[in-house]
Amino acid sequence: MFGRLDASSFSGSASFYKGEFEIILEKITYCYLLMISDDVKVPNDENGIRDIILLNYLQNNHIRKNLDMIWWNFDREVPESTTIGRTDIKVKPLNPFIDHEAYYIIECKRLNNINTTGISGLNAQYIENGIIRFVTNQYSSYYRVNGMIGFIVTPLDIHANTKCINTLLKTSFSEADTSKEITQENFIDGFEYHYSSSHLDKDGDPLDIYHLMFDFSNRVK
Repeated sequence: MFGRLDASSFSGSASFYKGEFEIILEKITYCYLLMISDDVKVPNDENGIRDIILLNYLQNNHIRKNLDMIWWNFDREVPESTTIGRTDIKVKPLNPFIDHEAYYIIECKRLNNINTTGISGLNAQYIENGIIRFVTNQYSSYYRVNGMIGFIVTPLDIHANTKCINTLLKTSFSEADTSKEITQENFIDGFEYHYSSSHLDKDGDPLDIYHLMFDFSNRVK
């Protein structure tokens, strides 16, 4: 289920990097499932939740070896420039011969059940401070694929909430230039809450964003 990436499985560099990133997301999801199994309680805070999954799981050497994650470095709060701020998680393949700018970005956002179709709710912030930052090239997309994780902090129907985010993309955020709305994926066995969307960035180049939805609604302390 969580096997090592086999480059021969993909034809063409774009397909390879999408395939590699899907495996990374699969392993991150398994770390989330370990958190649930460990009955970890989390704060109602984006950075606090991110730090738990990053420091205690993604950077845990025992877990990294068991999940065959030693091929990537996971770093937190990486500055993209002197003016834009910091991305939540940077994932860089351990290859000394690749460009130093060759990495994936994962942005984390809280989501709740308040004002789910309004422009002041967390769904709108998920778009404005997440998707839009990729589309406007505020966050780099070296491989033309990046990701977002939604931390669910109140009970909600995740699939229905994803439809609410899609509604906002259509009605209030045309600048996201969405060519494929957030659509359910099936590359992570046993975990249904993973999706992808496609966009054109400000230069008119295609960009894919994967979305993981992690439910912490009954674990917020």
